[in-house]
This record gives sequence, C-alpha cells and structure tokens, in this order.
Amino acid sequence: MTIKEIQNIITKGESETVEFKSSFSKTAIETIVAFSNTKGGDIILGCNDNGQLLGVSISKESIQKWINEIKQNTEPSIFPSFTEYKINNKTIIHIKVDEFPLKPVSYKNRCFTRKQNSNHILSIDEISEIRFIALNYSFDAFEVQTPFERLNHDSLDFFKERIKTAGRYTTTDSLENDLIKLNILKENGKLTRAAELLFKDNQSNIHIGRFKSETNIIDDLMIRSPLIFAVEEAIDFIKKNIRLEFKFGSDNLKRIEQWQYPIPAIRELLLNAIVHRDYTNPTDVIIKIYDDSIEVTNPGHLIGGLTVAALKSNNYISKHRNKLLTEAFYLTGDIEKYGTGFKRINDWLKDYPELYLEIYDLNDFFKVVLSNPKTAQKGTQKSTQKSTQKAAQKGTQKSTQKSTQKSTQKSTQKSTREKVLDILTETPNITRERIAFKLDISTNAIKKHLANLKKDGMLERIGPDKGGYWKVLK
Repeated sequence: MTIKEIQNIITKGESETVEFKSSFSKTAIETIVAFSNTKGGDIILGCNDNGQLLGVSISKESIQKWINEIKQNTEPSIFPSFTEYKINNKTIIHIKVDEFPLKPVSYKNRCFTRKQNSNHILSIDEISEIRFIALNYSFDAFEVQTPFERLNHDSLDFFKERIKTAGRYTTTDSLENDLIKLNILKENGKLTRAAELLFKDNQSNIHIGRFKSETNIIDDLMIRSPLIFAVEEAIDFIKKNIRLEFKFGSDNLKRIEQWQYPIPAIRELLLNAIVHRDYTNPTDVIIKIYDDSIEVTNPGHLIGGLTVAALKSNNYISKHRNKLLTEAFYLTGDIEKYGTGFKRINDWLKDYPELYLEIYDLNDFFKVVLSNPKTAQKGTQKSTQKSTQKAAQKGTQKSTQKSTQKSTQKSTQKSTREKVLDILTETPNITRERIAFKLDISTNAIKKHLANLKKDGMLERIGPDKGGYWKVLK
C-alpha cells in the first residue's frame, strides 16, 4: 500500500473496517480479532481518533514482539501484516487484517465483532451462529429423533404439489427420496430439524393479534401448524383484520380491490420472519395488527454483517440462517434465494405511497413495521377532539385534564407485576403466552413474575395447569 493510499484511509476516518490507535495495546488486539470475525480491516498505529498523526516510537524488535503477542493470545492464532511508513517525519504502522475463514477468532477466550466503528463482545448464541456460518452449516440441518411417520402427511403432499407447480425441482415417485436429495431427510432415515418445522404440528408458533390499543386485544390466533401450512393460515387471518377498499378505474366501469397493505409484501415479511428466525429461541413469531399499522417480529438479529441501512438502500447480500428452510420455500416458489426480499417489498410499496416501512435490528429480535402515519395522526386528532367536546359539555374540562394527567402518570408508573395482576383480575383463566403477548415481553419473564407473585402471597393457582385459573389474593 502506498503512502497516498494510507493518507486516503486516514482522511476518510474510522469506520467498520478502519480504526486509529495511538499505540499498540490489548484494545488493538481486540480490534484485530473483531476485524478477523467480520470483513477484515485496517488499523493505523500512531494516529488519534480524529485522524491526527502522532507517530509511534518503535525499536527493531517491536513489530516482532507484537506479532508474537497476537499469536500467543488469539485462538486460532492469526498473523496480520505490519508495515512501517514515514509521514511528515512521523512513524506510523499500518496493520492489515484479513477476514478469517474459520470463525470465530478469540482473544483471551473472548470473541469480538465489528459493528459500525466499534468492537462488540459476542454472546454465546452469536458465537454458535458465526461458527455455523463459517462451516456453511445451519441449525435446521441438525438431526432429530422424530420418526418419519409422525409427520403431517397432508403437509408432505401439499409440499410435493407446490414444488411440482413451481417447476424448480423435478420430483420422483418417492417423496422420501426427494427429501433425501434436498437434505431435509438424512440418508440414514433421520429427520432434520427443518423436516420437523416444515411438516410437523406444534413445532413452532406464529401468534397474531388484532389490537385496538397496546393492551386491548379484540381478536387473536395461535398457529401451531406445520410451517408449510402456517403461512396461508396467517395470511387468511391478516386479511380478516385489515381493510379492503374498492375503487374504480379510469373508465369508472371496472372495480378494483385494494387491501390496506400490499398482500405480497405482507407475505414476504411473514416468510422472512419464518425463514430467518432463530429457532434456538423459544419465543414465537409475533404479528400485531393495529388500526393504522402492522408489526412482524421474529427472534434473531441480522447476521453476516448485514445492516438495516443496507436493507433500506436495497444494496445488500442476504445470508441464510436456516439454509434448508430457505431452500424448501424457494422450491415451492414462495421466495427467491438471491436476497431480493426487501427490494421487492419496496417495489410493491410504490403503489402505496402513504405507507411507511420501519426496520429494527434489536438485540435478539428483528422487527418490521408497516404504518400509515397520516391516518394514525388523524385518528389521534379525532380522539382528542371527542374527548375535548365531552369535557366542554360537562363544564369540567380543567378537572378532566388534571384527572387524565394523574391517571396517565399512574398508568405509566405501574410495574409489570401490577399489570400482570390487572390482567389476571380481569381474565383469571388467561394463559401465560397470552399475558406475554399483551405486555410484549417473553413468556419466561411472565413465568418469573407469576412465581414471584405466588411466593409473595399475592396470587394463587386454582386447579391444574390446563383447566385451572388464577386467583388474585391482594
């Protein structure tokens, strides 16, 4: 690399693949490991965070000493290249780090990854995930003990018909042989996790609710069908709970149907949630339908260096967390494998200029929201106007405002425990899953709250888990 190229790197500043260090230290090794676990990168020693050249003092043995320190403290051992440069009579060191093929690399038993312009420690789940990707393996390829006979044979027949119709795979007379060729079934007769998810009941849930407010559910559905059926069941429920308008074309003769949201885009979001979810996380895929928005949330963050910014720009390469599920839904014609999902969603949304697409990559979840801000704003204004008119008629507008403020403050200050007790008082036979759905927290968190409430003498379980109910004592 030439001095001019080094100067160009410094001028552009720190990024996902560039970091400046005033001297060599353990944080420099952490960055080397983070670069190795992502896309590689460049470290400039002798430069502060603002790109100002400080220079470094080195001896003949310095670079060799650093190389040995990196080798001894990384697993697997890595060997970045070091090059010395003189710029404005100051010595700087360029450390070139390549992406390591067999991830993850660790430094003193800790693994790091690069996000934007900083290093982050990988969790155990993230370490497993990055290992699977490096080995070109996926969780859905693991063998399970379920016998073939326990699968839902209607779902198997449906799958075979779908792949025949799509024409992306030539089927044989034996479905089992086809599943072996597709790696969904092992040659030893063992099923994969993908086979269970696709063709067996009660392996993965999709929980859909129609909300009037954050805590007011007017309709909901828990889908426990094989995934190959679950998509259509979910779409049917969504259609029942969103608006359908009828418009006339320019000739005023032909009536045109228009759903509140483009159905192909909703289907794509749902398939993304199923195919890319983290199945090591027991949380359901959750869909929330409000008057003016629809949310799709699935366990599992973006992988392989993919970012929300890249998805929004339509400039990205998709990585598959579950390769066999991706292959199965590709063969049925439901998805494309080429990372075009969000590109096509954006194309469908061109006919819905009033809709706004939001994407969130959270710690352990991925969430997409389609909303109509204008309609939501109108709804808020209308509700406010009604409330004001009622208060004016009673001549107690000021009193009502104070009461509303107190009520709002009290509601906001309520703990999750209090909210759980409120729900159980109202609906004693409600399930843990439904409480979790209402409060938008995990089922495990609800289990802990219920256990603590029982321990504190505030709650009692009457009857068995199935068929019983909760009694609020205090």
